[in-house]
Parts: sequence; C-alpha cells; structure tokens
Amino acid sequence: MYSLLLAIIYVAFVSLGLPDSLVGSGWPVMHEDLAVPLAYAGIITMLIAGGTIASSLLSERLTRRFGAGLVTAVSVGMTAAALLGFSVTGSFWVLCLWAIPYGLGAGAVDAALNNYVALHYAARHMNWLHSFWGVGASISPFVMSHAITSGLGWSGAYRIIGVVQVVLTGLLLASLPLWGKVHPRVPAHDAEPSTHDGEPTFTHDGEPAPAHEPTTRGGHVPLATALRIPGVPLVLLAFFAYCALESTSILWASTYLVTDRGVTPATAAAFASLYLLGITGGRFLAGFVADRVGDRALIRGGFLTVALGVVLIALPLPTPVLALAGLVVAGLGSAPIYPAIIHSTPVNFGRNSSQAIIGIQMAAAYSGSTFMPPLFGVLSGWVGLWIFPLFVGVLAVLGLVMSERLSGLVARRASTSVPSSDAAASRTP
Repeated sequence: MYSLLLAIIYVAFVSLGLPDSLVGSGWPVMHEDLAVPLAYAGIITMLIAGGTIASSLLSERLTRRFGAGLVTAVSVGMTAAALLGFSVTGSFWVLCLWAIPYGLGAGAVDAALNNYVALHYAARHMNWLHSFWGVGASISPFVMSHAITSGLGWSGAYRIIGVVQVVLTGLLLASLPLWGKVHPRVPAHDAEPSTHDGEPTFTHDGEPAPAHEPTTRGGHVPLATALRIPGVPLVLLAFFAYCALESTSILWASTYLVTDRGVTPATAAAFASLYLLGITGGRFLAGFVADRVGDRALIRGGFLTVALGVVLIALPLPTPVLALAGLVVAGLGSAPIYPAIIHSTPVNFGRNSSQAIIGIQMAAAYSGSTFMPPLFGVLSGWVGLWIFPLFVGVLAVLGLVMSERLSGLVARRASTSVPSSDAAASRTP
C-alpha cells in the first residue's frame, strides 16, 4: 500500500506541473484569438494566484474535515474542469471566470499533498516528487507547441491536459481507501524522541515526538493561532524570499543577460532554461542525500549555493562566461530549498499544526512568486536591469537569515524540551 500510494502521488505531482506553463507558452497565440492586449496575461495569472492563495489558507480546515485524499481528488477535478473550460471558451472574460476554480483547485491540492508527503514519507521522496513536478511543468510547453503546429490550436493543448487531469481524478478517487492505511513516518534524522520529566512525549498519532517537534493536541488550528506559533513568521519570510528569487530569476534572468552582459538572446534563453533544468535535476540528485544530511543542511546549503551563483552573475568581467555559469549554479542551489522547507514543517512545528502552517507557507510562496517579479520590473525601470543580481542576492540572504534563525529557535526548543507551539494551539477554543 505504501509503494502503491507513493506511485500515485508521483503521478499526481507530474500532473500538477502540467498546467503551470500552459498560459505562458500559449499566450502569444491566445491573446490574438481572444482579441485582447498582450498585457492581459497578468490578469489571468493574478486571478489564478488569488484563488491559489485563498485555497491554501483554507486547506487545513478542508483537509481535517475531508482527508488529504478526498481534498486532493476534488481539487484535481476542479483543475480539470477549469482546463476543459479554457479549451471551449472564446471570450477573455469567460476565461477569467474559469481561472478562479483553476487557482482554487491548484492551491488546495498543493497544500494537502505536500503536508501528506511531509507526514508520511522520507525527505528523499519530497525532493523527487518536486523534481517530477518540474518534469510536468517542462512537458506542457511541448504539448502547447504540438497542439498549435498540428492545427488543434491552443485550446487543444488545454483539452489534452484537461483529459489527463480527469483521468488522474478517477485514479485518485479509486485510491481513497489507501490514504488512511499508510502510517505517518517517525522523523528520525534530525532529532531523537524528547522527554519531559524523564518520560517520552508523544504526538497525537501516538508516536514519539522528536525533541524539537512541539507535541500537539487538539483539532483545527486557526490562522491566527498558527501565526502565533514561535518560528512561523520566520519560515514564512524564508519561503517568501525563496519563491520570490526563483520566480524573479525565471522571468528576468534572460533579459538581464542580454541587456547588461551582452549575451545573445539565443544563448541567454538557453541558459535561462538551464536554470529550470538545474532546479529539476538538482532535486533529483538531492533526493539521494536528503535522508543522510537532513532538511536543515539542505536549506542552508541551497541558499549558500544560490548566493555563490549570484556572486558569479554579478562579477563585472568582460566575458559573460561566469555569469552564465552562475545562473546554472543558482538553479542547482535553488533545487532542495522548497522541498526541504515543506518536509521539515511537521518536525519544526508539530504534526497537528503542520497542515495549517503548510497552507500558510503555500500562500506565502504564491505571494512571493506573484508580486516580486513585477516589483523588480518596476524597480529596474527606475534604476536599470543591473540591479538583478543585487535584488536576487538580497532575497537569498533574507531566506538564509530567516531559516538560520528558525534553526536556532528549534535548537533552543530541543535543549529545553518545551513544547511551545502546543501551548499556543491548546489555548484555541
């Protein structure tokens, strides 16, 4: 059952990545067919992001009531319906309406699946699963290209991916009996079971609680309560910073290389794609060492490697070779950060609180990836694109500092064996 459900979750992560590149890859044709300006893509992406943030924040309540399996299945079904809706509409404003369930489904399934994997599977699987997400995101532009060149049009690409999502929805519904039979993992790498007055403490699942995992009790954890748990603001800032630097690099790195480093557009585009391939390949490689080195080391090493890549990009040398290499290095450094932050959440904040906190983390992630690239665009218009490595570097330092402060807080909690977040959660009516 463990392996069968894991295989289904792997397929789900590939399928989750499939829709994410469709709007960007198809918009040059879509906006002409819909008779709207090119800039209207921002409206679609903002609506999707808004729905994603909202459903991420609601994911904890939904998952507690209906279970991770059913929430995942229904959310994928919503995404499938939205994609099929995209495929049959010829109006931009109807497209905007379909973008709402598109975002709502994406946010809920992302938070529910990430929390389930964090609770039940080892760190290597979290890295590999997110690598498979990158595979799905890389495939969809080819699906869009094939649909356009074969005469199916951009709507054909949405129809193909929509049908894939419908099939996945059926598979997830059929797998519902398995979700409750896979036992939660015992986090054994980063901590030993904690004790209080010489007796071991336990999570609400009846498992030994690691020394730095706050023992948790109770049911629903409201948003306000989750935000008051010590360390949560730190992890939210770290996650916001990471997703902001990743999305800013994806959107602006190629333009920076062309305008400020004299790289040809073709070369810049190729190396910008290598940044994404570095993330995907880096997560696959990180999976082989994740269980041995631990989430904290992966996060620290990831941010430091990104910082090294940024330094290489910024060096004012007459040749752009190091800048191009720096972009690849930054991609490899980015690879383990997202999965490791997610995977460490139950250990850092307790199993009972993890779904609520992962939902908030997803909202912080989407906020960073949605709002920071446009902010960089505004700043670079005022100051110049030369600030790209400085902008990304500041985000990398912010992420590193916040994650290190969280590690220090967790270490102090482990040394005193005080389940601080449990007290905050237990005060909630």
